[in-house]
Amino acid sequence: MSSPSPCILVVGATGNTGVGVVHTLVDSIRSSSRFANHRIVGLTRDAQGQGALSLSALPGVTMMEKDWKLIDSKWLADEKVERLFIASHNGVSHFTDESLFLNQALEARVEYVVRISTTRQNIGPTTPVFYARNHWAIETMLEQPEFDSMGWTSLQPNGFISLVTPALQGWLKAFRETGDHNQELKLMIDGDHETALIDPVEIGNIAGKLLLLDDVSPHRSRKYNLVGPTDATGKQAVALLEEFSQTSVKNVVYRDVSWIEHAKAAGTPENVLSSLMLAPRAGYMGACSTKNSPTSPEIIELCPLKNGGLETWREALARM
Repeated sequence: MSSPSPCILVVGATGNTGVGVVHTLVDSIRSSSRFANHRIVGLTRDAQGQGALSLSALPGVTMMEKDWKLIDSKWLADEKVERLFIASHNGVSHFTDESLFLNQALEARVEYVVRISTTRQNIGPTTPVFYARNHWAIETMLEQPEFDSMGWTSLQPNGFISLVTPALQGWLKAFRETGDHNQELKLMIDGDHETALIDPVEIGNIAGKLLLLDDVSPHRSRKYNLVGPTDATGKQAVALLEEFSQTSVKNVVYRDVSWIEHAKAAGTPENVLSSLMLAPRAGYMGACSTKNSPTSPEIIELCPLKNGGLETWREALARM
């Protein structure tokens, strides 16, 4: 059996950021003098799912149904993984899973890793948000001299635009069906303070561009802040919804945390639930706006962000 050609690995290829990584790699890899003959390997939990099938139809993409948490250095070496992208989960075992994986990547002599972290304002050793502390611990681990042989970049994005979109679409759909403008609209964001939510696909686009750079030395051991290009408030989102529904939205809950019930139903421990509820707090008072938390200039130079919250929500509502 012939040896496989080297590859760029995308862990979580069908996820909200992974899709952008794969598409950027496909769009640009053949024009790269170094990576033109590299394979693009995406990992997924369901190779027969629509997302995986769509990606596997793209030129040069191989989708594999594999649990990344069980990958060892031998598999990475056998697949000749030179560079990789990882967007981990934020479950209780997050630190264990990602730190083990990155140690396997180091042992396999992976050259460069781009990873997704979380909102910069939440990251730190004393943060009450447990998974943000995990990200701090992982970044601190990567900063140790033992990891010097493996380049890495950690992207620290603000909350996703898609955290709000379904609520707006769901309200408009229900209103058109029932005519009830007193139904509750639940928004995770604050009503008055601006936040620069970000398109997760664009985060993936940035990661893809980093992975294809011939020289990643300027980005080694760097942690980049990412926020959307424009700010939005909850009240602006409501005004947009009123524009499309041609009625007043009477019953709005800002800073909504009812989503925690899904985590509770999934068996998340009580102490973790209370920690999760604090995650959106960083954006409540404007700390995650373009003014107070601008995107790192290196990212603006590499891949300027285009999709803002209000613009994206307008397009989503217009399609309904």
